[in-house]
Amino acid sequence: MKKTGTVLDHIIAGVREDLAERQACLDLSHVKELAAARPPAKDFLARLRDSASVAVVAEVKRSSPSRGPIAAIADPAALAAAYEAGGAAAISVLTEGRHFGGSLRDLAAVRRAVDVPVLRKDFIVSSYQVWEARAHGADLVLLIVAALERLQLIGLIERTHSLGMTPLVEVHDEVELEIAQEAGAKLIGFNARDLKTLSVDPSVFDRLAPLAAPGIVKVAESGVSSPHDLAAYAYRGADAVLIGEYLASAPHPEQAVRELVAMGAHPSVRSLRR
Repeated sequence: MKKTGTVLDHIIAGVREDLAERQACLDLSHVKELAAARPPAKDFLARLRDSASVAVVAEVKRSSPSRGPIAAIADPAALAAAYEAGGAAAISVLTEGRHFGGSLRDLAAVRRAVDVPVLRKDFIVSSYQVWEARAHGADLVLLIVAALERLQLIGLIERTHSLGMTPLVEVHDEVELEIAQEAGAKLIGFNARDLKTLSVDPSVFDRLAPLAAPGIVKVAESGVSSPHDLAAYAYRGADAVLIGEYLASAPHPEQAVRELVAMGAHPSVRSLRR
């Protein structure tokens, strides 16, 4: 594990402990059987490339280390269905339990409730977790460069592809972007939240997105609290925006997603993507 900051180190230490417990209870061979029984994963990357609109990835998120409790979300499937009804292109599900209040049960429930692609968002450090993601119906998995060694990242990207899923590779600075691209990432998330300090720097996307190689599909992460924030990311080149706290805490999540989707499909935004 990289020494990338006490917050990230603490989270990953807990992730590894919880992972060891799951591995002790369920052998990888059985997880592979469950994964093999799943229908093929949905191709979110192709959907983004074929769309003239900026996509909304709506997140099921109960809490976070930076904000604490966000929403109780007693029924993640119902929330995800509301997101889909509002026009979300994909649903992100937090499955880390200690700090984000999520679980693989949430992922499975959301998968049963929606037809759009589903992202497992967690701190993936082992191929076992990638198999778990497919076994529970995920179409995408989040891989965080700051949480992985270079060879680990390459191996996890290859494993994700081998299972028909798409890796969303998250970066925070120029070095991480270079590593992600060298590892073969095609879908890259630019996270404005620094995992070392939990502070948000809105300039991250502005600084890094222009450095991405041609053909990279760019996802803006963090810092969206209104449709105007989505528009700002769109004007700066985002293909999709991943939105968690704003939507999870919205009184009317379907309407909140609908407003974001409308902004992402606005003629002024669509003209940038032609």
